[in-house]
Amino acid sequence: MSHTSSSPSSPESLPAAGSLDPSRRVGILGMGIIGRRVVDSCRRAGLEVVAWNRTRRGELDTLDTPADVARRALVLQIFVTDDRALASVLDGLLPALTADHVVLNCSTVSLEATQMASASVATTGAAFLDAPFTGSRNAAAAGELVYYIGGSAEVLSRVQWALEPSAKAIVPLGEVGDATIIKIATNLVSAVAVQALAEALGMISAHGVDPEKFLSAMEHNANSSGLSRMKLPAMVAGTFDPHFSLKNMWKDAGFAERLAQTKGIELPALAVARGRMGALVGQGRGEEDFSVLASHYLPGKSAAPDA
Repeated sequence: MSHTSSSPSSPESLPAAGSLDPSRRVGILGMGIIGRRVVDSCRRAGLEVVAWNRTRRGELDTLDTPADVARRALVLQIFVTDDRALASVLDGLLPALTADHVVLNCSTVSLEATQMASASVATTGAAFLDAPFTGSRNAAAAGELVYYIGGSAEVLSRVQWALEPSAKAIVPLGEVGDATIIKIATNLVSAVAVQALAEALGMISAHGVDPEKFLSAMEHNANSSGLSRMKLPAMVAGTFDPHFSLKNMWKDAGFAERLAQTKGIELPALAVARGRMGALVGQGRGEEDFSVLASHYLPGKSAAPDA
């Protein structure tokens, strides 16, 4: 595993399974597509994990409240969908936090929500890291997320051992809030790129050219990327199983628009992509992968997501 942060913890520092020391136990709050796979990665690495989810999942052992997790673990990772969910989790956590806790918000939320979370946690004496990740379902399952970190290098050094089992890289990016801004910016690029791929597929298909030939051509094109190699085959096939949902990308595009508006910046390419995403969300397709943007241009490609 390659890290761009300070030197990783030694294997000897990792806690043995069944450890009773809460400072060497990971608490995961939010057991969606990513959270439950992070739990699996931590357990495979021999870490003890305690978890909570808003709704009970029969296949997973979860505690009743966020405070229950905080009473059993001092390193807490939050994986939730949006600003409102983050605020709700923090409401449950704050009464149980102490100066020994470190809270890592791994959710992609607005800059305002990140700043409010940091301020709320600080009132308890606990430490806070802005820690959104990049990587979809498969990366999470393989323990290959990339964490973007905003906050104290000293705090990061204290909790790096807890991130390493689920991480390909841990990238310090500045102060609290900086990582959130950068994560939103990277999702802006992804949204616009997939919209462009969808438009290209539509043009090709309308002219009677087999979209499979576009796949072959893209393999040798300078604009081929990890994103196009991941998304384009599924777009051509019309299989939109959720790796990163349309509703979440639409939400993040809204955050990008708000960040731009506060500085008087226009984002015309994103505006088009977000408009298309919003229309599809309105059609009930928000749970599908955001590559479902292709369905606007290839109307026969309308496969339902794989539950």
